[in-house]
Amino acid sequence: MKLFLPLFLIVLLSACQSTTSQAPEFIEVSNEITPHKKAVNHADGEGVVNLTKDKTNQQLGPVVDKSYDNLWLKLAEGFNFEVPDNSRIAVQRDYYLKHPAYLKRVSKRAEPFLWLIVEQIEANNLPLELALLPIVESTFDPFAYSYAGASGLWQFMPASGLRFGLNQDWWYDGRRDVYASTRGALKYMQFLHRYLGEDWLYAFAAYNSGEGRVERAIKKNKKEGKAVDYWSLSLPKETQKYVPKFLALIDILRNHEKYDIELPHIPNQKALTYVDIGSQMDLAYAAELADLSLSELQLLNPAFNHWATSPNGPHKLLLPTTIAGEFTNKLDKIDKSKRVRWDRYLVKAGDSLSVIAKNKQTTTQVLKQINDLDSSFIKIGQPLLIPIASKAQQLALSQQAKKFELETAKSSKANEKVIHKVVDGDTLWDISRDYKVTSKQIAKWNGFHPQKMLRLGQELIIWKPSSTLAIADTNKITRNVTYHVRSGDSLGEIAQKFNVKTADLIRWNNIKNSKYIKPGQKLKVLVDVRNTST
Repeated sequence: MKLFLPLFLIVLLSACQSTTSQAPEFIEVSNEITPHKKAVNHADGEGVVNLTKDKTNQQLGPVVDKSYDNLWLKLAEGFNFEVPDNSRIAVQRDYYLKHPAYLKRVSKRAEPFLWLIVEQIEANNLPLELALLPIVESTFDPFAYSYAGASGLWQFMPASGLRFGLNQDWWYDGRRDVYASTRGALKYMQFLHRYLGEDWLYAFAAYNSGEGRVERAIKKNKKEGKAVDYWSLSLPKETQKYVPKFLALIDILRNHEKYDIELPHIPNQKALTYVDIGSQMDLAYAAELADLSLSELQLLNPAFNHWATSPNGPHKLLLPTTIAGEFTNKLDKIDKSKRVRWDRYLVKAGDSLSVIAKNKQTTTQVLKQINDLDSSFIKIGQPLLIPIASKAQQLALSQQAKKFELETAKSSKANEKVIHKVVDGDTLWDISRDYKVTSKQIAKWNGFHPQKMLRLGQELIIWKPSSTLAIADTNKITRNVTYHVRSGDSLGEIAQKFNVKTADLIRWNNIKNSKYIKPGQKLKVLVDVRNTST
């Protein structure tokens, strides 16, 4: 029986093991439509120029002389790095072969973005293996977030993101901008390749643990008279596995017939195009013009932290190429002054929600909904999103907020009944979050006290909000992060680090005594990715 691996995965699943005499200067590939320009395809995906060889006479990158309509196959045949036969690679290869569902899942996430990434790699004559970095870094989750603060497909830390041109502010986080972060990551890899003696394995290891760490390991081995190749270096455990993961995937994908893996057909054509929208815009309005759901638009444009694009830019959206032209035509016909705009307001002494609403010509209901407020309580220094729109648009938002209040007040009879079977690790808190209800509601529906312990196999009645009533919390994108407690940590400090409530930390981790946590203890944190930058 064959394993089915989507093409986007294979493209992103390789590692590098060659060097080049000099990394090419980075070339930016324009890939956008503006209201005054038509789409331009800068790369047709039908071939790659010959690349120079490195000092060991290995080919730097792929030499492709034929066209491919299957992007997966193009990449699989375009990899050139040699894969040594050693136990570290064998362990990683065996894992992937035994978990084909994992590869399928990652491939599906990669599908919208892969062509865009390959286009930038080819434009700069870099190895196609670089397209695989997001697989190991983030499993191609554009909202991936690590306990250390790395974010996006390419897992940039805040400082390294700024270093390579990825702006981060309250409105926008360039580390999650798929196109911009790809550009930054390729620049970063070129720098690492040059800095570390034009050795790609060093460069990949440094992308994971830092160039200083790899450089020190090399110097230490030299001093002790040991070999200085990647395999001989003393590096952190995570980095020891990092490069073998790439190489194992290269081996699997390049030898897919040997491993009985069938490569599905993925069209070798541009899937996404940048559109210049020219000014700040409500994302819900943009989604309506593009004939997309808001969640679809946000998946393609994960860099925006709130309901609108940044007032100061970038004023660009990544959209499916098939609808980009039509979207631009619609946008041309709309006056910029009619777009819903949002401003950021910091609460001052003496402010109240009603006073702010009155001064900003909006309503308290709208401010509550937009800012995810359960009550009218606000505090000094708290940032609020304020809609800047026409009276008609504000009225529509107000009506939407009132409708939400009415709908959520309806009885459980209007909701969908589901049966949840308790499994190992379940807590009432987690179950309530999954179904978007409260712990008290679940306890009431099932006739027990909220503090009662759940038992394995117990069946719970849940009145889940129906699709017509459920209001998606589009202002929150959460990811589970495991934090290892360090010496001197307190729950309050950890909560502040991830911008969550201490009470939530206690609930998520079923902590009995909040005064005592110990170094090495693992804490589960539900991080709102879009609020980490604040």
